[in-house]
Amino acid sequence: MVEDDHGSYDQALEEFRGREYPMLQGTTYLDHAGTTLYAKSTIERFAQDMTSNLYGNPHSASNSSQLTTKRIENIRLRLLGFLNADPEDFDVVFVANATAGIKLVMDAFRDQESGFWYGYHRDSHTSVIGVREAAAKHHCFVSDVEVQQWIDQSDCDGLPGLFAYPAQSNMNGRRLPLEWSRRIRSKKHGAMYSLLDAAALLSTTPLDLGDSETSPDFTVLSLYKIFGFPDLGALIIRKKSGGVFDTRRYFGGGTVEMVVCVREQWHAKKADMLHERLEDGTLPIHSIMALDAAMNVHEELFGPLERISNHTARLAAKMYEGLSSLRHGNGLTACKIYKDPTSKYGDTKTQGPIVAFNLRNHQGGWVSNAEVEKLAAVKSIQIRTGGLCNPGGVASSLDLAPWEMKENFSAGQRCGNDNDIIRAKPTGMIRVSLGAMSTQEDVSSFVKFVREFFVHDFPSPTTPPVTSLTAEPPTTSILHVESISIYPIKSCAAWSVPPGQAWEVRREGLAWDREWCLVHQGTGAALSQKRYPKMALIRPSIDLEDGVVRIRLGGALQTTTPTAEITVPLSADPRLFSDTELYKDSTARVCGDSITAKIYKSSEISAFFSQALGVACQLARFPAVGSATSPVTSARHSKAHLQKYQKAGGMHIPGAFPNTRSLAPGYGVSKPILLSNESPILTISRSSLNRLNEVIKAEGGKAAQAEVFRANIVVAENLDSLPGAEQPYAEDDWRYLQIGQQYFEMLGPCRRCQMVCIDQNTAERNQEPFVTLSKTRRFDGRVYFGEHTSHIAANDAASPLAQNPTIAVGDTVRPYREEEAGEDSELQSLVS
Repeated sequence: MVEDDHGSYDQALEEFRGREYPMLQGTTYLDHAGTTLYAKSTIERFAQDMTSNLYGNPHSASNSSQLTTKRIENIRLRLLGFLNADPEDFDVVFVANATAGIKLVMDAFRDQESGFWYGYHRDSHTSVIGVREAAAKHHCFVSDVEVQQWIDQSDCDGLPGLFAYPAQSNMNGRRLPLEWSRRIRSKKHGAMYSLLDAAALLSTTPLDLGDSETSPDFTVLSLYKIFGFPDLGALIIRKKSGGVFDTRRYFGGGTVEMVVCVREQWHAKKADMLHERLEDGTLPIHSIMALDAAMNVHEELFGPLERISNHTARLAAKMYEGLSSLRHGNGLTACKIYKDPTSKYGDTKTQGPIVAFNLRNHQGGWVSNAEVEKLAAVKSIQIRTGGLCNPGGVASSLDLAPWEMKENFSAGQRCGNDNDIIRAKPTGMIRVSLGAMSTQEDVSSFVKFVREFFVHDFPSPTTPPVTSLTAEPPTTSILHVESISIYPIKSCAAWSVPPGQAWEVRREGLAWDREWCLVHQGTGAALSQKRYPKMALIRPSIDLEDGVVRIRLGGALQTTTPTAEITVPLSADPRLFSDTELYKDSTARVCGDSITAKIYKSSEISAFFSQALGVACQLARFPAVGSATSPVTSARHSKAHLQKYQKAGGMHIPGAFPNTRSLAPGYGVSKPILLSNESPILTISRSSLNRLNEVIKAEGGKAAQAEVFRANIVVAENLDSLPGAEQPYAEDDWRYLQIGQQYFEMLGPCRRCQMVCIDQNTAERNQEPFVTLSKTRRFDGRVYFGEHTSHIAANDAASPLAQNPTIAVGDTVRPYREEEAGEDSELQSLVS
């Protein structure tokens, strides 16, 4: 049907598609290589074969059965010829699909007496990764270099070994070195076997098994991906490696010569051919004979696979070039393409005809893949989005740490759902696949589609500069963030966010802040420093690299437990990090609220805290979001609200409150919180603390440290550049804050209790600073210091600032009084 000339090839394909599928005119196939487009011709031939001949179960001596046996064996030889595999050296086992072939190999290794070692490449399909669950030991190779180094090393702990990898990544089309099978055989001296997943490669490119000494021991392929029909797979076994299956225990009908089951348990397996021992039960005879028709149609339409390989390589290079060239009017790249540095489009040795990418909008934010797929469906474009059954490749390309993937799962993310952008990172990607039936028009149509709907042609309007009523330049502020503190476990010590590290701001507060607490085993009440001051010596820290909270003991608690440190995963779903259920649902009480917390069941965790504090307690978690199977059933909301204050009879007290504080449009709207007492975030001023300490020291008292106020954000003046610029208690007048590029609302002052008298380094009780606060910061019998704060979400969800709001130590801080808020158009748009 097709000519070697690219133009003639495309023209012939267009004519064929229009003639065979007139109802699908205008449809662009960019998923699974569009192989189903020529399945119609195969099905017609297969139907003619089925109605012209009588076929029976091959496990019989009847004429119909013998005809079936003859046909199947001929097709078996033909498939080996398709791979240039000598039947003297290889055998074919027909299976349901490539995954079934992988499982068949796994069964053989699992039945080894001492188990087996399993290694797999990061770019493997999910079905290849799943073999690890049956292995005694397993390892994921994260790079080609690591594989090369491992090949040159000794064997794996004396266990039989299996190393599996894809010939072509099903995610981005990168082609991996086929020579690894040869090197493993020569370096490992028979102790290690190789399993090649050739499903993605063979859909468009030939695989030559002509040299059995350099070929993989086991090769799996999907015949559906090559021919579109039938739904069938195959396992190609190198006969010299077939001894691995001798230990396979299971047998099915057709794979044994004799079975004894009455009074004795004995059986004799078939021994003539490998496939006879492994094809359990009745063969999928109709699918196998449909394969014969499929190979005929494929050969007539396209000729050898080399021609398809060259054709699709050219189209993939055009697709890559077209998507790479897309730019928004402001110059930002529209497509983020996940291409391996070692591969090159157009080079069939290093790159297959797949392009994997995500889209960015003109603001630099990510475009939801679900939205792209919905619009593509409307425009009759067939693509695939999501995790692509390639977790290692997706995680590496998207820079998703294990804890992030677990946390995303806990947040409800599933492959293919709409929750596909979390913390300003996509959770999956878009994949386009070019195949035998793809044409230049398919490529042009898709690039045009992306340009039309997802490329912003005009430069974005410039955001008006921030203005102020003061004479000070609008971009200048004398304030900055001095420190950011997280309190992972309620009432325990703070952990300081390292300078320069952007920290996520969530609707409930700062990420990981007060997400855990300790609860009394008897009453279920949350413990606090008021009753257990030594909680200040329990010192958690966030380890994002390992995805855990590390908990150590300080001061007088260091010798109370035999364990120096414990860890708990950041991920909220216990199934993801333990073989057993880690915690159970329980009702606890926090600040008068009844909540459904998750109590960790680990006796080691409970003993650690109970021994440290001398009270029977358990660690509990109140995650911001529940998992799909265990959603949060109770929620807490802020108790802090804007209030009006009055000075007492004109008396001037340092830091006394202003005359009035008006109520803004958001007044009375409660904010979601986790285990904090009253509001999502607490902010204090360094200059206010300094003024307080001046008064304390003047009375002979001990100065207070910022830690006793347990604030999340400490704001300070830039005294190095502006000496004497301190403005103590200026926060009483603040209505909003801009920190970096994020905006925050001030909800009202924080009412203090005697807990501020506990030294956070020693857990000792003092009188200060509460005594001095009660003299200088008391109104209507209540003592105040610091400001309750909540984040204001951006209006434009497509903005990177909205997709991942963060702040960092050192960020510039711009406060707004009530009368100044209207001078900032962006702030005004957020609060109006």
